[in-house]
Amino acid sequence: MTRLDIKGDARRIFDTLRSGGIAIIPNDAGYALMGGTYDAVHRIFLAKKRGGHKRNAMLASMATQRELHVLDQHSQDMVEMLTQDYNLTVGVAAPYRKDHPLMAKVDPRLIEASTGHGTVGLLLNAGPLFEEVCRLCREAELPVFGSSANVTGTGPKFRVEDIQPELRAIADVIIDYGLRKYHHYQRSATTLSFATGEVECLRIGSCYELICDVLQRHFNVTLAKDPGREVNASGHLQEFAFKEVSYS
Repeated sequence: MTRLDIKGDARRIFDTLRSGGIAIIPNDAGYALMGGTYDAVHRIFLAKKRGGHKRNAMLASMATQRELHVLDQHSQDMVEMLTQDYNLTVGVAAPYRKDHPLMAKVDPRLIEASTGHGTVGLLLNAGPLFEEVCRLCREAELPVFGSSANVTGTGPKFRVEDIQPELRAIADVIIDYGLRKYHHYQRSATTLSFATGEVECLRIGSCYELICDVLQRHFNVTLAKDPGREVNASGHLQEFAFKEVSYS
């Protein structure tokens, strides 16, 4: 029996991304397809059959989030409480610093495909391997973008073998860590937006009931009630979503 080689696997992922390749990466909320160049992310976009309104999420550690997102202290405290104090995985879309060193290195076409209404979405606190890849990318100032490893409309994948063959075929490296932590939700990570200065839910997903509880008890913020998967399988809340932009 051998233990997971998190540092070695993270290095393999990083080397692939830095060389312009595509990686399938496990995180607590499922498997993701990630690329470090416009060409790699565009290949992912085509293989997934994504709509033009869909935006990529950016790979980021909390250290990067604190520098990149432009939030007031109250809003930042919400992000810190969820990810650090309660150790929850959450997506956060917020206004960002366009002069941040990472963003300055992003192909303008990739900026257009990965931002909307002046915001960029980050998946935060998604597991040890995820954090190590984030660390390597941050140190190298390598911006990385991607989305869930699934054909659009087919739902997140929590095992490598469930990822469609055409998506596995475009990956230069696939890291298989088995069934992912939040598989029982059968949804991607919950995504919160701070675009208007107030927290709103763009997508109901994993840990949603826990996120709601934390925000209600500590900040007196009430999010929309989950209508249930039988009503809203994708988790997207149209009343809160940007009219033509969604992060997923």
